[in-house]
Amino acid sequence: MRAKVHWSGETKLDCQNEGGQSIDVDWEEGPSPMQIFLQMIGACSIVDVVVGLKNRDFGDVWVDLDADRRTEYPRSFTKVRMVYHVEGDVPEKLIRRTIEKSHEKYCSVSNSLHPDIEISWDLVLHDK
Repeated sequence: MRAKVHWSGETKLDCQNEGGQSIDVDWEEGPSPMQIFLQMIGACSIVDVVVGLKNRDFGDVWVDLDADRRTEYPRSFTKVRMVYHVEGDVPEKLIRRTIEKSHEKYCSVSNSLHPDIEISWDLVLHDK
């Protein structure tokens, strides 16, 4: 895996992957690198949830995240809280097992975090 981050003036960054796809980042106007990192924890785990529910009748899936950071440098995350939302008639036990497996094994982003960072999550089921 390869990437390139190019400062494009003021507070702007152009982040490119090896395929030439890019994300624009502005650390003052947002999203900041830490905001993107938090979002990618959710994005990576949602991939696992959606793939895990592939043969089920479900609708929308989203995750709300919030995090605490250290006040001193490095201002890394100390806690990440996630609330998963799933619409549809899907067994709660299946979704919970899928989320657990995501954080235990499959989500490369959350598994790349320092082990001292506390990750907690909850689940809200919605009718479709």
